[in-house]
Amino acid sequence: MTALKEPIKEQSASKTRKVAERPKLTFWQIFNMSFGFLGIQFGFALQNGNASRILQSFGADVEHLSLFWLAAPITGIIVQPIIGHYSDRTWNRLGRRKPYFLVGGVLSALALLFMPNAGLIMFLPPVMVGAGVLMIMDASFNVAMEPFRALIGDNLPDSQRSLGFSVQTFLIGIGAVTGSVLPWAISHFTGIKTAEAGHVQQNVIYSFYVGAVVMLVCLLWSVIRTKEYSPAEYAKFHLEEDEQEQRNGLREIFKDFKNMPMAMRQLGLVQFFSWFALFSMWVFASPAIASHVFHVDLKDSTSIKAAKAGDWVALMFGVYNGVSALYALCLPAIARATSRKLAHSFSLIAGGLGLISIFFVTNPNMLIISMVGIGLAWASILSMPYAIVSGSIPAKKMGVYMGIFNFFITFPQIINGFFGGWIVKNIFGGQAIYALVIAGIFMLCAAVSVIYVQDNKDLKYAKFNIED
Repeated sequence: MTALKEPIKEQSASKTRKVAERPKLTFWQIFNMSFGFLGIQFGFALQNGNASRILQSFGADVEHLSLFWLAAPITGIIVQPIIGHYSDRTWNRLGRRKPYFLVGGVLSALALLFMPNAGLIMFLPPVMVGAGVLMIMDASFNVAMEPFRALIGDNLPDSQRSLGFSVQTFLIGIGAVTGSVLPWAISHFTGIKTAEAGHVQQNVIYSFYVGAVVMLVCLLWSVIRTKEYSPAEYAKFHLEEDEQEQRNGLREIFKDFKNMPMAMRQLGLVQFFSWFALFSMWVFASPAIASHVFHVDLKDSTSIKAAKAGDWVALMFGVYNGVSALYALCLPAIARATSRKLAHSFSLIAGGLGLISIFFVTNPNMLIISMVGIGLAWASILSMPYAIVSGSIPAKKMGVYMGIFNFFITFPQIINGFFGGWIVKNIFGGQAIYALVIAGIFMLCAAVSVIYVQDNKDLKYAKFNIED
């Protein structure tokens, strides 16, 4: 760590004392701190690109896919605030956030190993076992993922947070690219194209095995290479915590939710539109592109054409994640030249147009253009909202508020999960491509709504009232 800067003064209701400003970190310190997110996103990309076709292999219908995908937001809305709350209060030999990285990573790796093999449990329907493992996997991802957001807020001053979240997004993109491309690469270089009815393709199974190993290695790297502040060091940068809040336990989460900062409330609408769109893409991209672009009969999930379509969708997910990784490095400069809100709005417009454009694609190669726009939006969604909101929340509650902020991510996914499949079946006549068009429209709505968010940095003040 670099030397501390001159201390600054902060006011509390009871007293005034000097509070040191957090030192700036080097690029490689920030890189090591977020490297574990590469592993998490590697596994998350495998899930996003392949969970729908795994469940279809086990017998799930297209209109029911969104219900199975409810596992992710339901577990997230419960797990993340609790993990954030307790990680704010955890101090042990490993650190404050790192114990959660490690536990979540081990559980996620086990779920990755088991999900494509859900059919091995003969006394239960494979689709139900797969859905259960999907829920366990999502809960584990959430345990590992949420503290990474809080760690950026813990260790970086406000002036470096856009960089911190952008580096994190870059590593997310790298992990997502490799995770997305892996099933296609294994199929392409080994010649595995099909599977027996009711079974998952071998290239997908091997990809999940690799994902489990990559996740553990990356998380261990961050655990070993990252220094967290000790309680004594932490006290230099923050005012003392309220002992009454410590005694309130989990009840404090509800109080914090009620008293969330204005910027977080305003970002809620932006997040709703953004994540409703993303959930539609993750759930329906595979069947939509297979039927609309490749002209696959979705009732035949074992054909060579269906396998080719599935691998191409996974590859396209790799494209948008690759674009995201590169664009994330440019976002801090764009935000400085304009503002964080304008940078986010521009990116969301690109994503909305990218989603809508899929409807007009006839050549699979043209999907690359659509994915470029989606990649710009994905990079910004993973960084700009967190950079905006982190400057508005008390440092001592960084974990719990990052967990509460996840509510605005999970709630739209839950709404989509309950109604998305019904809409596709009963309004769109089973044509999943229209779900992607609606997703694009929602992304454009997010681009408009972010303009009205109050960003403390844009308003020339980055401090907040500790008592609010």
